[in-house]
Amino acid sequence: MKRWGLALLAVIVILIVAVGAFLFIPHRLEEVSAPQGMPTGQALVQRGEYLARAADCVACHTAPGGKQYAGGLPFKLPVGTIYAPNITPDKRSGIGDWSDAEFVRAMHHGVGKNGEDLYPAFPYASYALMTTEDALAVKAYLFTLAPVQADTPANTLKFPFDQRRLMRFWKLLFLPGHRFQPDNGKSPDVNRGAYLVEALAHCGECHTPRNFMYGLDNAHKFAGAVTEGWKAYNITSSKTAGLGDWSDQQVADYLSTGHADKRGSAAGNMGEAVSLSLRHLTPDDIRSMVAYLRTIPSQGTATTESAVDLDPPALKASTPYSPTPDELQDASLGLQIFQSACASCHAWNGEGLQSPHAALIGSQTANDPEGTNLIQVILRGAKLETNQGTIAMPAFGKAYSDAEIAAVSNYVIAHFGNKKPAITPEDVAKARAF
Repeated sequence: MKRWGLALLAVIVILIVAVGAFLFIPHRLEEVSAPQGMPTGQALVQRGEYLARAADCVACHTAPGGKQYAGGLPFKLPVGTIYAPNITPDKRSGIGDWSDAEFVRAMHHGVGKNGEDLYPAFPYASYALMTTEDALAVKAYLFTLAPVQADTPANTLKFPFDQRRLMRFWKLLFLPGHRFQPDNGKSPDVNRGAYLVEALAHCGECHTPRNFMYGLDNAHKFAGAVTEGWKAYNITSSKTAGLGDWSDQQVADYLSTGHADKRGSAAGNMGEAVSLSLRHLTPDDIRSMVAYLRTIPSQGTATTESAVDLDPPALKASTPYSPTPDELQDASLGLQIFQSACASCHAWNGEGLQSPHAALIGSQTANDPEGTNLIQVILRGAKLETNQGTIAMPAFGKAYSDAEIAAVSNYVIAHFGNKKPAITPEDVAKARAF
């Protein structure tokens, strides 16, 4: 009976907490004021521009072909579609009449101007760690943009996911109730990197798998996940599955340029993050991010079939201009397609011909037996903005059938990754759906 009584008491306490959360979130607006020593004027705007880039705001708040920050980008989920809002200072369709307190509340608590609960496609679970000073700086920058009148399309979510108040329970479970707290036992570099990785750049939103409630599964923090059809790779200190075997310079190069020697190039969501955000960070901030990533506990151990092979036998027997004699003799469909459409840029020995970014040796994409990102980049192409100009790979989704893309994907992974993939036309058809 005593155990039943304790269980009943626990249930009552949980219900009280849940009801309390439902009633009092969103909480009333709290006045915010600029912290002492906060920059003002143009210095504040410049600070806000840097932070907005670090937070990659433009990526989510710009629709394809649309004006920057004017919203409208669709997030297609299994339960429907959410559209990113207009965050230009237009007073009718944007955030032009938002107060400082309303903006900070949205960033820290996921609550809109009118008290509506926001969906976590807006990564406020990460931005909650951002300091109030930095949130106000971002707002100051956004308010210098040209107002764009652009109404945001209505979300099309299925019931009950269209009930915003359900987000209050989600926040109770997954929203941090505090700002970033430096670890006094860590160096300033590591703490700065932690703030950049955890709060501003919100790396965990892609690189950490999610649980059934769409909350981050921090038991497998930074262990990798698939988002919108692209795989965000393991970035823990695992030597076989993560970044543990990368040099500091390779990690820094990948973050700041989208390419690391003998490690491949970024594409998809990561390529976008480099183009719009990471390449604009200072070398000191990139170094700090690397320092913090080195402290992430190892997650996962790659098998022989999934570990990156840095010295595949086929590459030793190839030249930049020809594959192995055995491959030429067999002349598979995959080889024929690679020869006609790919070899002139990527080279048969993996070193790349037109640009270092085209090198495939050591690429995680070319070593993944599932071919998740390889299929996507063949279908949709890739574009990477660098400080030296634009690097691009054309899309081949309309030029080749599902069977042909499956064939060339299998060839690339076998030749450049020394793996035994079994990608099917059905796998390609599923990838086309994203």
